[in-house]
Amino acid sequence: MTTTSANRPVGELLRQWRERRRMSQLDLSIQANISTRHLSFVETGRSKPSRSMILHLAEELDLPLRERNRLLLAGGFAPVYAETPLNSPEMISVREALGQVLSGHQPYPAVVVDQRWNLVDRNSATGLLLRGVAPELLEPPVNVLRLSLHPRGMAHRILNLGEWRAHLLHRLRRQISLTADPDLTELWRELDDYPCDQPEPEISPGPGQIVIPLRLRRGYRELVFFSTMTTFGHPMDITVAELAIEAYFPANPETAAYLQHQHHPD
Repeated sequence: MTTTSANRPVGELLRQWRERRRMSQLDLSIQANISTRHLSFVETGRSKPSRSMILHLAEELDLPLRERNRLLLAGGFAPVYAETPLNSPEMISVREALGQVLSGHQPYPAVVVDQRWNLVDRNSATGLLLRGVAPELLEPPVNVLRLSLHPRGMAHRILNLGEWRAHLLHRLRRQISLTADPDLTELWRELDDYPCDQPEPEISPGPGQIVIPLRLRRGYRELVFFSTMTTFGHPMDITVAELAIEAYFPANPETAAYLQHQHHPD
């Protein structure tokens, strides 16, 4: 679980990413429509890849935009993908889109997170999830995975903590394998050390399950949710590419009725 570095030759970085994707040189050469000989020369440094070849191979390897910039730097080229602050004037349409999704999802909870699961924005319905959370965990930057699994966070209210924890850790491991982000690796190690007094299933979902639910204690009630993840289509900016909206939906009529009542009390 290590990240690439622009100090290494571009060919070496490409080889590391190819191996991370569990592809042979033949696999990648066929997918990229180049000769295996040429790919081998690029990886060993015998051939210097052009800017377009680096971007082509990065696309075929499905690399994050941030890593594509690092490959370009390693190859002696300027980065092509900007990282525009979300609060900049150029991002007004992005901010408006996020706001519309969050407000339109009321009365159900929804959050916007970045690649490292830091909270970017949320709607007011998330207050239901945050009740009882230790104040220090709500100090920026707020990490939603830490918030979920920390003993002073939501963990003490999650009735299926073992199942939910296994789901979140598996999702984080999958993300680490795709991005090689060292900060995510550190986060995974931290979360993995948190205590859990419930068994954690190795395989999820179980028989008959459609999705893995979040079962949350709310007073004497049990609220049950499932979530969806939404990202921007074809992003060309690193900031936009690393944003995601996690929206929670009621998984049964009782939860839906409770949330509707909280939004529009009699």
